[in-house]
Amino acid sequence: GPHAGGRGAAPCPACDREGAAATLGRAAPGGAAPKQARSAPSDPRVGPRRLSAAGKCSPLRGAAGALRIGGAAGARQGRVGSAVGTGLAAALTRLIPSPRRLEEVPLEVLRQRESKWLDMLNNWDKWMAKKHKKIRLRCQKGIPPSLRGRAWQYLSGSKVKLEQNIGKFDELDLLPGEPKWLDVIERDLHRQFPFHEMFVSRGGHGQQDLFRVLKAYTLYRPEEGYCQAQAPIAAVLLMHMPAEQAFWCLVQICEKYLPGYYSEKLEAIQLDGQILFSLLHKVSPVAYKHLSKQKIDPILYMTEWFMCAFSRTLPWSSVLRVWDMFFCEGVKIIFRVGLVLLKHTLGSSDKLKSCQGQYETMERLRALSPKIMQETFLVQEVIELPVTERQIEREHLIQLKKWRETHGELQCKSPPRLHGAKAISEAEPPTRKALEPVPSIIVPAGPAPVPKARKSKEKNREKSLGSPANGPGAEGNGAPGAARELLHPQVSPHHQSKESLCSRESEDTYL
Repeated sequence: GPHAGGRGAAPCPACDREGAAATLGRAAPGGAAPKQARSAPSDPRVGPRRLSAAGKCSPLRGAAGALRIGGAAGARQGRVGSAVGTGLAAALTRLIPSPRRLEEVPLEVLRQRESKWLDMLNNWDKWMAKKHKKIRLRCQKGIPPSLRGRAWQYLSGSKVKLEQNIGKFDELDLLPGEPKWLDVIERDLHRQFPFHEMFVSRGGHGQQDLFRVLKAYTLYRPEEGYCQAQAPIAAVLLMHMPAEQAFWCLVQICEKYLPGYYSEKLEAIQLDGQILFSLLHKVSPVAYKHLSKQKIDPILYMTEWFMCAFSRTLPWSSVLRVWDMFFCEGVKIIFRVGLVLLKHTLGSSDKLKSCQGQYETMERLRALSPKIMQETFLVQEVIELPVTERQIEREHLIQLKKWRETHGELQCKSPPRLHGAKAISEAEPPTRKALEPVPSIIVPAGPAPVPKARKSKEKNREKSLGSPANGPGAEGNGAPGAARELLHPQVSPHHQSKESLCSRESEDTYL
């Protein structure tokens, strides 16, 4: 289609992949994450490269192009339009470190949270059955970084899914895959967090695992195939877990949390756009009235937000906190985040003074204020916003009825949406065996270290028995090698580590 340049407009993903990567990719200088508090991981998307000041696509044409469905592979490229790309001002703001964005948690508090989460994970079925509210509160406080990957698997039910499908991912991994999807996936790999150390090199282990996960999904759900918005979702998962676990987590997101989002006609995301707009009427009438007056369709600003679960919109620490709550409470968290951003961007007459037209409004939504995306502020606003699953489902029925009146029946029949960990657990009750932790670190058995005090006691005992360790009687007292056994007792299996430093699947470290 025709292209029109505009200040701050994001490059079109279909025609300028390098430009989009430079604009949307934000990583620490040199690809490595700067040292920060463990509770405030650095943004793997912020990079030192200069950002393009002028994009190639009109902000409105980008989202409209995202809905054009043509040929099989080529059409999917435009699913995530550039309507909500990153503006120059917002991008430059995020490159400047801000102390207010770093939420430091004291080490002692972090250790206490890790201990509590370990107890929950080791008794997951009991906690889910009787203390789900406590799990929700702890997810709202933030999952400890060292346990985040494991917690996401338990919350989403992907741990159980994997145990029910042992060997399935390996089977899919060995299959060649559909050429029409492989080419599209290959071209998208370098655009996902291009400055993160996992994905910085072409053909590196991060890009290889990302390719494996996305290819496996096209074989697992051939009727859906591949959608561009799945790539950043899978990339975030791979930062926290090995490829097989990331695959099943992606399956749960696509089937349970966001069903129909990545299907051929994008009907589910269009319906949710109307649900978001209807909820906005109650949350912020001022913002609702302004968007209605400007005739800005929700699909123009919420497509990337929802389909990528804000992974390409928010600061990194905020992304992780939102995902913690999302895995626990479901899609209502995504709705709440969207409503909070709209309310604090367009929710007052003062804010609307600089948004007199369609273009200015879209620019404002493209360059969101860092203050409203800051971790502590955003999470608190999301928690306090009174939007429930019941409201979302009621609006869904209303919007579905309107859709049928104007468009007819939905062409893609999606499974019902499950609102979070509790609903998934009740729909697919896990067995105790499926929840048992599988050690991914194999620690070879070896001699246990003997304390100095114990060594001296052993020597005194040997002397009193008249069989010094180096004497000729050491092997001839009816107990061959007894001294060696005392000094180097066999290591009990109970003393071996149940956690791992190295995944069986690769040489990466997963804590």
